[in-house]
Amino acid sequence: QVQLMESGGGSVHAGGSLRLSCAVSRYTSSRYCMGWFRQAPGKEREGVAAITIDDTSTINTRYADSVKGRFTISQDNAKNTLYLQMNSLKPEDTAMYYCAARPGVYCSGIVQGLFTYWGQGTQVTVSS
Repeated sequence: QVQLMESGGGSVHAGGSLRLSCAVSRYTSSRYCMGWFRQAPGKEREGVAAITIDDTSTINTRYADSVKGRFTISQDNAKNTLYLQMNSLKPEDTAMYYCAARPGVYCSGIVQGLFTYWGQGTQVTVSS
């Protein structure tokens, strides 16, 4: 079993930055697909970014078009932590952000059905 815990959410003004963290309880495989998703009130959950990790190295990253150039996904294997650096935040980025993990595979996309484990979420609010 893998447990994920997000932190780092908060309230910022448009143009500001936040860094979300996701603590991973343990790795059960040397290969992982990990991702960030978000869900705004009244909307479906959408994929934001994903990263494939193999033997502690980053293999590839993927981003939703809406966040490309503004968000960066990364991982620190030594700290068992996944990050999402969010810059140039917009009011439309307001949502609950979730991290997710799927051991043993490469990320083929940022699709909910790919992921096995989910965190509880952290709220991000961007005011204009």
